[in-house]
This record gives sequence, C-alpha cells and structure tokens, in this order.
Amino acid sequence: MTVITRFAPSPTGTLHVGNIRTALHNWLWAKKTGGQFWLRIDDTDAGRSEEVFVTAIRTDLDWLGLAHDGEERQSARFALYEARFETLRAAGHIYPAYETAQELDLKRKIAAGRGLPPIYDRAALALSDGDRAALEAEGIRPHWRFRLEHSAPIEWDDLVRGHQRFDGATMSDPVIRRADGSWLYMLPSAIDDIDMGVTHVVRGEDHVSNTALQLQMFAAMGATPPAFAHEALLVGSEGKLSKRLGSLGVEAFREQGIEPQAIRALLARLGTSDPVEPIAEAGPLIASFDFARFGRAPARFDDAELAAVNTRIIHSLDFDQVADRLPTGMGRAEWEAVRPNLTVIAEAADWWGVIEGPVESVIDDADRDFLTEAARVAGELDWGADPWHSLTAALKASSGRGGKALFLPLRRALTGRDHGPDMAALLPLIGRARAVERLTP
Repeated sequence: MTVITRFAPSPTGTLHVGNIRTALHNWLWAKKTGGQFWLRIDDTDAGRSEEVFVTAIRTDLDWLGLAHDGEERQSARFALYEARFETLRAAGHIYPAYETAQELDLKRKIAAGRGLPPIYDRAALALSDGDRAALEAEGIRPHWRFRLEHSAPIEWDDLVRGHQRFDGATMSDPVIRRADGSWLYMLPSAIDDIDMGVTHVVRGEDHVSNTALQLQMFAAMGATPPAFAHEALLVGSEGKLSKRLGSLGVEAFREQGIEPQAIRALLARLGTSDPVEPIAEAGPLIASFDFARFGRAPARFDDAELAAVNTRIIHSLDFDQVADRLPTGMGRAEWEAVRPNLTVIAEAADWWGVIEGPVESVIDDADRDFLTEAARVAGELDWGADPWHSLTAALKASSGRGGKALFLPLRRALTGRDHGPDMAALLPLIGRARAVERLTP
C-alpha cells in the first residue's frame, strides 16, 4: 500500500501557523513512509474562495519546502459529488429537510430549556411525499442531511488519541448540502479521500466529531476509511488558545526574518516528547517523525522558542545557502565572520556596512593617545598573518593595558560598536587602510 496524505486548505485566507503544522505533519508522514503528499484545494464555497489565496497557499508551501506530488481542486469535482449524492439518496442515506435556520435555532433553544442536547429531531423523516410536495410548492427548497446509523457505536483507533468511541444517537444528522445546492465540508471531503486513495488523514483534534460522522459516510459508500491522526491544537505561550495564532502565517514569519528551516524544526516536534532542536535538514525530522510521540496536551507555540531555533539555524547555514540574500560584494569570509552574531540574515547587511564603512568611530578622550599608538602599529603590521592578535599583543606590551581596557577602545574605534563578531575575523576584512583611518583620533 502506498501511503497517501493530503493537505486540504480552503482558499478563504492565507495559511496560519496551525495550517502550516498540519501540512508539515502530512508531508513528514508521506516522506517517512515513501508515500505521496497531495494538495487539495477545498474551494466548494465559491462566495468566499479567492484565487489570490490559492496562489498564496502554493507559494507558502513552496517557501516552506513542502513540495506536493499532485493537486486537486474540489470546484472541478462537482460531477463526482453529484453522482455519489444521487447514489446515497437512492439508498436512503440522505434525506431532504425543510426547516429554516430560525426554526432550527428555536428547536435547539427548546431542547436546551428542557435540559436536552441540541440534537436534530429528524422531523423531516416523518414528512410524506405530499407534505414535501406542498412545501416545495410554497417555494421552500430543502437542505440535505446524512442519516446516521444508530445500531452500533462509531469506533476507531486514532493514531494520536487512541481508541475513540461515539454514539451516533447522540449526534445530529449532519447537513451535507445547502438549499441552494452548494456543498458543506463533510461529504465532498469523504468522497475525495476515497477517490484520491488517501490512506492517512492528519488534522487537528477539533475534527474528531467530524471523523465520527465521516466514518459512517465511508461505510455508506462501501469504502475503507483512511487512518486518522487527530493532533492537539496549538496554544499561545501563555497556555491559552490565542486568536493571534490564527493570523500568524508565512508572511509574518518572513517579515520577522524567520527561516523556513526554523519553522519546520519547531513545528515538527511541537506537541511531541522529542526536544525541539535546530535541525536545518529535513532528513532527521522525517526519520524521527512518529505519531506515537505526540501527546494529547495542547501544543504550546512560543515566539521566543522559534526565534532561538531560528538563530541557531542561521548559525549553521553555509555561505552557498544564503549568498543570493547577502549584500553585493559580501563573500564567504565576510559571511563566516559575521554569522555567529546574527539573529536574522538581514542583519548581515549591517555588518557589511561596518566592514566597508564609513563608520562613525567611538573614541573617548582618555583613549586618544592609546588609539594614536594603535593606528601607528596597525600601519606597520604584517596584514597577511593575524593582524588582530599582533596588534593587541604589541599594544599590551607598550601600554600595559589588558582585558576590557585594551580591547573595547579598539572595537569601538574600528566598528563604532561595543559588541560584535570576533575581531580576529573582522579586522582582516576591514583592511589596513580603513583600520588606520578609524583608529586615528
């Protein structure tokens, strides 16, 4: 059996961090098992779906490195849904209902007032052919419900949550099609999973009850259902569900300078028993991915943790991986010199400015004589060797200075800053002429 997973976003907005995590885990499982990862655009809601979001979803997945093996669009599959619908209707698995939204709301309120669960009472099943004809003659068009079987519990072994059991009698027959003929999520998704040969569905735990309903749809269509993995939802660093996570997506990450490798490294392990590590390559993340490692506690997303992983990822990136994003003229030596001080790659431009200049040297009056001597020594050094250690050794001997009193005035004069990359790596890049100029009070 070839494992097939799918990521099925609705193009009503851009991907947020929860969507990204779902896509990543489907991708990881497909890659680990040698299977396929498919993108399915769930665009049945024509009123809310926009092509600009379809393009954005593809672009975001590409940026994240989550290449898919194929793509389907629900808007191109209506004929399939119609055929399945008619078969299910003829078999009695689907029935028309005529209540308005207001009438259904009133029924729920009455049930709540009696201390009963808000379950649809199946009143539509009691209608005769004449009743239905009369309603339709009045211009009332039906919506359509899937009829749940109550004869046996709905059960499955979830790859994350373990054994699951639902009683269909405690659940409303789900509406699968609106009165205007448009589709809701439930039935088209099940039809597509069958038609696409999907073997594993990885999604959030908020879909657990949907899965119970869809399992009966798979059975009604005579199909073996996929295996399901329902993962705990993401929460913010404060430990609560956060609206902010619903808007935090690829665009926000890119604006912050977050690398896709950092996002993958964090979200691959978030919610598992494995430590989050700055793993830049996908291979180790794929190899270690295992649903058995996921817990049922909410997975906590922390911006500070992502930033820390991002910094460590950047410190591991080779020049060839970033060359096209560096300032013109910045080479391997410059990258390797400044890389340990970066938190985002964009900061490399700041240090390139320090190397190339001009720099506003910071010189205290008390250090003027010391720096005058430093300029003289720097002009006479052999710059082909190790100018920084040669310079500091000569100045230590001539001035008696050591530690901060020796190094800080030199760094401030040469870079205009109190902190930064290792001066032994930076000074040769600054060069003799610029160094002498900056050291001269």
